Amino acid sequence: MASRLQPILLSGSQDAFARAYDASQALPVDESRLAPEGWEPPRYAATISRPAEVEGPATYHRGRLRRLAFLPAPRGMATGWVVDRGDLPEQLPIPMTLGSVCRADRAIVLRSGVDANRFRMSEHVICHRLGLGIDNIRIETDSEDPPLFDEGSMPIVRALLDAGLSEDTTQELRYISPSSPVVLMHPSNGGFLLWEPARDGSRILRLDVSIDFPNAIGQERVVLDLHPDAFIHGAVARTNCSASEMRKARLFGWLSPEIRNLGYTRENILLAGKKGYVNEPKLLTPAGKSLEPVWHRTCLDLVAALSLMPPGCRPAGKITSFKSGHVLDVRFLTLLFHKGLIAS
Repeated sequence: MASRLQPILLSGSQDAFARAYDASQALPVDESRLAPEGWEPPRYAATISRPAEVEGPATYHRGRLRRLAFLPAPRGMATGWVVDRGDLPEQLPIPMTLGSVCRADRAIVLRSGVDANRFRMSEHVICHRLGLGIDNIRIETDSEDPPLFDEGSMPIVRALLDAGLSEDTTQELRYISPSSPVVLMHPSNGGFLLWEPARDGSRILRLDVSIDFPNAIGQERVVLDLHPDAFIHGAVARTNCSASEMRKARLFGWLSPEIRNLGYTRENILLAGKKGYVNEPKLLTPAGKSLEPVWHRTCLDLVAALSLMPPGCRPAGKITSFKSGHVLDVRFLTLLFHKGLIAS
């Protein structure tokens, strides 16, 4: 019951939150992936042991290839994740942090300095910071948009794991959570984000994520501990899009640079109609229900937003996400830090 929580409300009313929380907890858990017994997240920061590289079709420029080169961070330096646009040699690298977010409506766009020095759809890259436990890394690219793969982010996962992880014992990580439960309500759809404090010094982060769409996706819910195995399981999940949104993009895309050359295909996204999927979904339950949308929401959206927190920090405790998205994610974390509600 929501009454046991007595959270700090950043928006909305206690009654509205109670109704939304009870609705989220009434949904059946479609899949649970908890960490192995006795596992605890590491105490020290990590980077990759050697360079890695991926290449694939551009996200926003159909017919072009995009490359990402991942480079190890210097030992002893909490750099976090930074993107260096090689095509803009006079611009500084873009820190992949909350302070660099310039918009988060359709995707999380990061910017540093001039308007052109952007990195779009950043969530599909930064999610690996917490998902795989790689705290510091430098990325070199020659474009504003990353590749869009047919396997979610699995090509990046494989490249980074093949590069190996190197622990830096000079950098002890700071595990953070709020001192009391904190809630941010969605202004219109009844959704919310709730972060409960870590208990007894635990460094584990538990995620309870549910979605509710008025199409073939419907209601889905997963519960997991943020552990590399759980993240890798969900990293195959592609972006989802309604069939009507795809038609609008093709008919009216010339009106907006955000979708004009959108490189979506039936291979690299999941297309949802009103009553069924247009293409073949992934991540099926034994009963045949696809959990691809909720795993994408979890691993490539929510974990990505959490990965934008300051270098040297990792989240702990429990976060419940109900009908949330990029805008609410970013606003929630920004308010938590701005209002000083985060404790070690």
